Amino acid sequence: MESLDGKTAVVTGASSGIGRGIAKGLAEAGATVAVNHPPNSTEAEKAATVVDEIRAAGGDAFALEGDVSDEASVRAMVETFESAHGPADVLVNNAGIVTQSPLAEMPVEMWDEVMAVDLRGVFLVTRFFLPGMLDAGRGSIVNVASQLGIKGATELVHYSAAKGGVITFTRALAREISPTVRVNAIAPGPIETDLLGDLSEEWRAAKEAELPMGRLGRVEDVVPTAVFLASDDSAYYTGQTLSPDGGDAMH
Repeated sequence: MESLDGKTAVVTGASSGIGRGIAKGLAEAGATVAVNHPPNSTEAEKAATVVDEIRAAGGDAFALEGDVSDEASVRAMVETFESAHGPADVLVNNAGIVTQSPLAEMPVEMWDEVMAVDLRGVFLVTRFFLPGMLDAGRGSIVNVASQLGIKGATELVHYSAAKGGVITFTRALAREISPTVRVNAIAPGPIETDLLGDLSEEWRAAKEAELPMGRLGRVEDVVPTAVFLASDDSAYYTGQTLSPDGGDAMH
């Protein structure tokens, strides 16, 4: 049974959606969890609610502000965390955004925005948490990618490219820093969260029809994989991508 007693964990983009679920799952397994959120009042309120929910369930958590796409903000976030808790034991790079457009019509700004959060954000957060983890001689990094990083999707070329980059980033970094720190990825299928809110109903219906499991995923379909990869139960896993995706990619 997975146990994270005495461990500290950082989950980016944890104020809602998959990140919220992972933060609660890690806390339930015993970790003290930093609930990261972007620097705006709405997300801060959401993060505070997640912290309250974790504490009400007997866990330990606190909010941690930081824009994963901004170097100065990430540096400040890492300094805040490490000054109080030392190096992180677990880092979950979950923060992400998705928009929809055919590539031939895609504004350059749309491409840049998705890359800034979904790929650059993984690099920046890992870059500045990693030295402490290496110095401590331990740690597990879990990157939340997507099944679209494996198979791609129409009108989601930018998102697919960013998530494919996360998967390759995971493999390359695992070769670089294992066994000191393990690095793995999760490639969920389409999950019922606010992140799907900007996608068309036609897209949703078509996706449900093609999924072997016949439905979109739920956050609780993803959380156990994250807790497993964070814990010592996955001690012989590194550079891997696990896919709770309803059979969408089957890689």
